Amino acid sequence: MEKPGKGKIAIQFILLIAVVVIFSFISTKIWGGRPETLPEAEALIFKAEMTIAEFGKQNQLPNPVLKKVFGLKTKEDLQKKIDDFNLSQKDISDKINRAAALNAEYESKNWVKIPIKFISWIIFLIIAFRLMRKAQITPGIRKALYFIASMIFGVILGSDPSAMGTVKDAIVLLAAKGAIFPPRMIALTIFLLMVFLANKFICSWGCQVGVLQDLVFRLNRNRKDSKGIFKQVKPPFVVTNTVRILFFGVFTLIAFIWALDSIEFIDPFKVYKPAMVGTIAGIFIGAVLVASLFIYRPWCHLFCPFGLVGWLVEKISIFKIHVNYETCIACESCARACPSTVMNAILKREHVIPDCFACGTCIGVCPTDSIHFLAGRRSRPPADKFKEKEKVEQDSALGQTTYAP
Repeated sequence: MEKPGKGKIAIQFILLIAVVVIFSFISTKIWGGRPETLPEAEALIFKAEMTIAEFGKQNQLPNPVLKKVFGLKTKEDLQKKIDDFNLSQKDISDKINRAAALNAEYESKNWVKIPIKFISWIIFLIIAFRLMRKAQITPGIRKALYFIASMIFGVILGSDPSAMGTVKDAIVLLAAKGAIFPPRMIALTIFLLMVFLANKFICSWGCQVGVLQDLVFRLNRNRKDSKGIFKQVKPPFVVTNTVRILFFGVFTLIAFIWALDSIEFIDPFKVYKPAMVGTIAGIFIGAVLVASLFIYRPWCHLFCPFGLVGWLVEKISIFKIHVNYETCIACESCARACPSTVMNAILKREHVIPDCFACGTCIGVCPTDSIHFLAGRRSRPPADKFKEKEKVEQDSALGQTTYAP
């Protein structure tokens, strides 16, 4: 009975990835759009007595860039001479470099799709939030929500914007051009606000790559969504978070030293832009997706810049997973069924609490309805809540009989 189940998992995995790639290819053709690449800095042509208009024409600079650099207010200002602005050639070059980068960022965005995507995110997350609050997310509903989210926010509306991209691209733009793109900062603020309100909900139910990894992971689970069919592992948080911090540090150093976006070469969000996937990215994305069958959200736990930032903000989230220790029977079903080590940390409060992706698995498997998604601070377990159970288990393993008082 087990082998057909494993074969079914492989078939479902292949079909899922094929659907994502094929329909993403079609979707990107429909939406079109310009590549998001920063313009290279070029030597500018300066001549004596040159007007702003002549300077722009000689250097092929669009009027929005000239307006930003020189603070122009009217078309007539284009006839002013460069010397009138008391700027050195270096100052002008630096300003043009930043302004051109910001203009390229603006031109590369689809300003119709972006608001549609944010509105869709808000609606979808509210639906998931209500289901979590009412403890109505079953294994089947969970898979359906992940599939719908990956189709809407990834296949249909594309890989950009994304929560990860707001952190990654902000660092690269600041490092390479010394510039900050205000719309990106607004998007990042919205994403972090979502984390603050409801425990990393944007990662849980809205991130294109996050939900795809989670859906792949759930393909390799039993019907109760409590255990893997192929063996699934839970790497220690101290290991995964150390890797993530080191990866973030190396990425940032490379950006500031060489003005290079190192994540661009392996960006898993390109699964929704298959035409832009090169050999290195293809191998890495394939490895992440295959690993997702056995490890819960490997990209999120090991590499994602927003995952790291979001984990810090998650510490002050308003809504989060809570345990009612008055009704909890210390069976630890929630910790065993949890895809990662986070529920064990929440339950016993003995270690730093890892990322919680609010998937609701713990709520669904609790036999006494002791786990809920609530606002407020988590309570701590009574000192001996789990020690007596651990003693009974140890004595049982030694062949002794222990009677709990």
